[in-house]
Amino acid sequence: MGKKIYVGNLPYSTDDAELESHFSQHGQVESARIITDRETGRSKGFGFVEMASDDDATQAIEKLNGSQLGGRQITVSEARPQQPRSGGGGGGGFRGGPRGGGGGQRGSRY
Repeated sequence: MGKKIYVGNLPYSTDDAELESHFSQHGQVESARIITDRETGRSKGFGFVEMASDDDATQAIEKLNGSQLGGRQITVSEARPQQPRSGGGGGGGFRGGPRGGGGGQRGSRY
């Protein structure tokens, strides 16, 4: 398994194939993936590329950080390890608004 690279500020029109093509000029690409919104399927404007070797990844980061892709200046850096997600997946409703915290609005009816 190679080194994972974070690619930010991507044009929303960029797809996995275009991302892979852009990075393949600097070494062997194992995978290239644009991150999309789970609900809409639209690009979030960033993605990850996995290079076959650390040397390829280092070279790609140095050469492509600040380069142009689809008219935008992209950000390229070593990807940070993914943080483990806390269990449960949701909940924690104290966000304010009409349903959060109560008190004020309910008390004013009486």
